[in-house]
Amino acid sequence: MKRQNKDNANFCMTPREIVAELDKYIIGQDNAKKMVAIALRNRWRRQQVKDDLRDEIMPNNIILIGPTGVGKTEIARRLARLAGAPFIKVEASKFTEVGYVGRDVESIIRDLTDFAVSMVKEEHTLKVQGKAKEAAEERLLDILFPTDNTADEKAIDFSKDVFSEENSERKDEERFSRTREKLKKQLEEGKLENRTVEITTNFDSHPMMQIFSPIGIEEMGLNIQDLFGGMMPKKRKKKKMKVAEARQVLIAEETQKLIDMEKVIEDAISRVEQSGIVFLDEIDKIAGEEDGSGIDVSRQGVQRDILPVVEGTNVVTKYGMVRTDHVLFIASGAFHVSKPSDLIPELQGRFPIRVELDTLSTEDFIRILTEPENALVKQYTALIETEGVKVVFTRGAIKEIARTATKVNERAENIGARRLQTIMSTLLEEILFNIPDENMKSVKLAAEDVKKCLSDIVEDVDLSKYIL
Repeated sequence: MKRQNKDNANFCMTPREIVAELDKYIIGQDNAKKMVAIALRNRWRRQQVKDDLRDEIMPNNIILIGPTGVGKTEIARRLARLAGAPFIKVEASKFTEVGYVGRDVESIIRDLTDFAVSMVKEEHTLKVQGKAKEAAEERLLDILFPTDNTADEKAIDFSKDVFSEENSERKDEERFSRTREKLKKQLEEGKLENRTVEITTNFDSHPMMQIFSPIGIEEMGLNIQDLFGGMMPKKRKKKKMKVAEARQVLIAEETQKLIDMEKVIEDAISRVEQSGIVFLDEIDKIAGEEDGSGIDVSRQGVQRDILPVVEGTNVVTKYGMVRTDHVLFIASGAFHVSKPSDLIPELQGRFPIRVELDTLSTEDFIRILTEPENALVKQYTALIETEGVKVVFTRGAIKEIARTATKVNERAENIGARRLQTIMSTLLEEILFNIPDENMKSVKLAAEDVKKCLSDIVEDVDLSKYIL
């Protein structure tokens, strides 16, 4: 059966709109943004193609080339969020570790599928949250004020006036309804939150039991409950807790009842197959010529293992078979020692688009500090404001922070924008430590303050302690 992902409205975004969204969080790297925007738009275009040709259109996988900290991972992550697509980041070098046994490259797709199921389940949970809450409130009311069914079980006494009995029962029902409505109102107003109730909940006595075997069943993400789920009845136990805590437990149980897991799994697999994104980091670590000894011998082996997954294959997961033909693979690497042409030809052919990212300049650092919606200056300003203190960075201070980052990157290992985290942490160390105990209202940081505070970083010959 052919599955299509028709739920995602973001596929309709034009490349220009996608780039505009990426610009909110990533400074520069316009060429890389343009290429990933085209790749995302091509997915929407493929869905509009006729059935007989649609499956023949393969994604154009991308290699991002550039040093660490220039935005490679962030571009892929933000792209996945824009598309609402399942996304996973994995280091290619992890498959070359000495003694690494049992885990194969297909685990990438299994992990991606696990993430997709969690993502779709969360969406379904939000849809049924209202109904689940109502059902949980009714269960709480039943616990606080149980329904009296004993009247139905009593034998009819013909010696009594039947009409009087019916009258009495009607009054009892009215009294019961009034009391229940009163309790319901108190429950909604939060007046019963601290009352202790006893509820019956599911209890899993072996939640983490796994099967370990030479054939690697655990690699398929299976455990005993996956294999024998229907044969292992869930245990129930009674537990006392406050109403506030009991409500959350009951909402979770009612949510599980309302969610159609078959539909969740079907939607999740469809998303993986049609819109999944795998970010394969450090691909340069498995490139290069073999020297015939040591761990380098495994490099081409790892490439050949990755090849069928990138080309398109069926991967067995605990949710069923998943095809990888239309999963988008974005690889990245610094390629300081090796180069993309050092990859085996077959793998090179599966990554037709290569984009070189620019090294960040001082001007880029200034923009990174201030322009993105999650800019560091905005983050630290918000953090310090929680203490009732307003911190102001002058334009000169920001320029000085950027210049310091450039200098340290030139003298030590170039870690790109990540250097800003180290510098900002050092700059604000005393302020963050002292503000809870000192009566401050505002702090202003000028260029002179930054120079004085960061002089040790710039002048210190041994920069190792400042390197992340």
